[in-house]
Amino acid sequence: MSFWPKIAGIILRNKYVFLFLLLVITGFLAFQIPKLKMSYQRQAILPPDHPLILDYKKFTSVFPVSDNVILIGLKDSSIFKAENLNAWILLNKKLQEADEISQVVSIGNPPRLIADKKERKFKIQTGFHAPFQSDEEAAQYIHGVFDSLPFYEGILFNKKTGAISSVVYIKDSIVNTKHRAKFILKKVVPLLQAFEKQTGIDLHPSGLLYIRTLNAQNLKGEIPVFIIITLLVTSFILWFFFRSFPPVLISLLIVIMAAIWSLGFMGLFGFKITILTAIIPALIIVIGVPNTIFLINKYQQEIISHGNQARSLQRVISKTGNAIFMTNLTTAFGFATFIIVNNKLLREFGIVASLGVFSIFIISILLIPIIYSFMRIPKEKHLRHLEKKWLSKFISWLEKSAKTRKVAIFSFTILGIIFSMIGLFQLKVSGSILSDLPHNETFYHDIKFFEKEFGGILPLEFMVDTRKPKKVYRLKELKKINRFQEHINDLPQLSRSVSIVDVVKYAKQAFYNNNPAYYQLPGRHEKNFMLPYLTKTKNQKNLLRSYVDSTGRYARITTYMKDIDIDEMQRVENFLHIKEKKIFPEDKYDVIMTGQARLFLAGTNYLLQNLEISFGLAVLLISSVIFYMFRSVRTTIVSLIPNLLPLLLTAGLMGYLGIPLKPSTILIFGITLGISVDDTIHFLTKYREELKKHKWHIRKSVILALRETGVSMFYTSIVLFFGFLVFLISDYGGTKALGGLVSFTLLVAMFSNLLLLPALLLFLDRMIANKKSLHG
Repeated sequence: MSFWPKIAGIILRNKYVFLFLLLVITGFLAFQIPKLKMSYQRQAILPPDHPLILDYKKFTSVFPVSDNVILIGLKDSSIFKAENLNAWILLNKKLQEADEISQVVSIGNPPRLIADKKERKFKIQTGFHAPFQSDEEAAQYIHGVFDSLPFYEGILFNKKTGAISSVVYIKDSIVNTKHRAKFILKKVVPLLQAFEKQTGIDLHPSGLLYIRTLNAQNLKGEIPVFIIITLLVTSFILWFFFRSFPPVLISLLIVIMAAIWSLGFMGLFGFKITILTAIIPALIIVIGVPNTIFLINKYQQEIISHGNQARSLQRVISKTGNAIFMTNLTTAFGFATFIIVNNKLLREFGIVASLGVFSIFIISILLIPIIYSFMRIPKEKHLRHLEKKWLSKFISWLEKSAKTRKVAIFSFTILGIIFSMIGLFQLKVSGSILSDLPHNETFYHDIKFFEKEFGGILPLEFMVDTRKPKKVYRLKELKKINRFQEHINDLPQLSRSVSIVDVVKYAKQAFYNNNPAYYQLPGRHEKNFMLPYLTKTKNQKNLLRSYVDSTGRYARITTYMKDIDIDEMQRVENFLHIKEKKIFPEDKYDVIMTGQARLFLAGTNYLLQNLEISFGLAVLLISSVIFYMFRSVRTTIVSLIPNLLPLLLTAGLMGYLGIPLKPSTILIFGITLGISVDDTIHFLTKYREELKKHKWHIRKSVILALRETGVSMFYTSIVLFFGFLVFLISDYGGTKALGGLVSFTLLVAMFSNLLLLPALLLFLDRMIANKKSLHG
């Protein structure tokens, strides 16, 4: 291709200009990195115009959200001692005094309804209990709360197990800001630690808000660890292959610059660090190394061939420039397809990752020839790695296998396909909201504590629209809501639900001098003279306002779900839909089911559908690139087989190992296809070049292409394998899945491209021998 020799001439004649430009761009983007900030917002999966998002917005326009809380739980019999209970109450008082907190509710200050018979209204009595003077007094108080306040059962205490909790409400103004993280990490956590040290009681802080904060902090700590370990691993492998410092240092310089560019792009675009964008620098380092290996190996092969440095540098660009460009283009396409998904998290990941891949191409195609132009010709000892005995034997084995063992290769391929198809039937679509969180972290065990003692931390909300003002207060409607709540409370996956019904029950109890025996729905006569009491209860902390709107038209039912997989979640949702439609007929009521648990289920299904589309688009785009290069449908099909086969094997393996298909695992297919097809393009590019040289002699061209590109393909595959394997050290399930599955897929892709691709070309010798059929 005449275009690339011209590019080579421009680069080498203007090397000082390009070197200066690279330094300026790198410096500019490095100054953008300090602008990077952690994302403290809940990542929305569904697009803004999705019906369920609109339902959630409608719900939050009527009622306050339930996921802006921190939950603090404990289960320890020593809390019945006066000293420890006083410390617990003092802890909650200190939290209440913080400017960032709007309210703290605990067994030390449970809001109590008191019936004022003179003014015919309920008053809400608040305030923390005074210090206890004896253990007996403290124990008596706790048992009194357990026995006299059934409204708070499952919220502030678990009467059966003795577990208690506090609900800490964070002000909306700081919920999605970095100030929230600073407050939780610098103020809340030290207060909890001080309590634990003083009393010896283990606390279990939790809630989505708390988890998101600690999650972001862990994520922030993983970024430098990934970068450092990835650099160390790739450095070691490069040294093992090259046994020379210059190639290693040049490769590291290029990938570090590319990592700086990718972080700089994030800062420049105002993107925040998320669980996906956090791995991009390490990802770019791993993906960038193959570029340097192919270019440096080509330069060294040219030196061995003729010993002319100027010609070698020119050929590095002119002979491999197109292949390097196309391989980076296909890799970038693998990432860029995520841009079409209507999801901010994936879109930003796709933009930065694809730009990072192109950065690698620009930096490596400019910097390697320029740096080597300032250096002496490599000595013989620096070139010996290309002629290592074990490597030569490996390449010879590949040649022999491709020529004489095609039947065995095809048989193994067919067996692999059968194996994969059986595994595919066992592959499940699953996952849960918290499944990818680090299971070894304390906050994950705290989640399990709340699931066991209080039913879960994932809000599931219902809003019943009765379509008429004040209709909620009718006894008939209250009984309907109560009946629906009974179905919710029967489900082991959900916590005890709370609604206006529970408030009305509490009101009846308060009306009868707070006798817990009266915690029940009032009769028709009782309801008529009690209702004015409720409607006159004007207070900012009014219990009523949380569960019924000011018009009396909308009722709210709140429950919490355990971290169950989406299959079980779907069954729960289907069951509740059936009961809901039966109790609240669609011609008379409108019912919204929403909350984080509901949005996650819909979001997971939405993402899976869109990622399937993006993978299909990746296949189409990559196929188009290969067809453009070789102008042959047959060659395009032949080139795709060795790259789709590893993906099929990976999917089958996931089925056998019980690894579910979920957003964090389906990501690997588009990414891996874009990377693995690079070896195919390098091989076919050299193969086409040899065909022209040897007058369309297929067999000879395949073997020569394998000899020249085999070493580089082996090197790059090993680097990619171990580079992605680094992600296994992550605490996050999604990142681990990315590392382990991509490593396996790329290892299989290496053997597929080194064995199956040459064998296919030799087998289809007669079909592709015709010049027109191959090149149009």
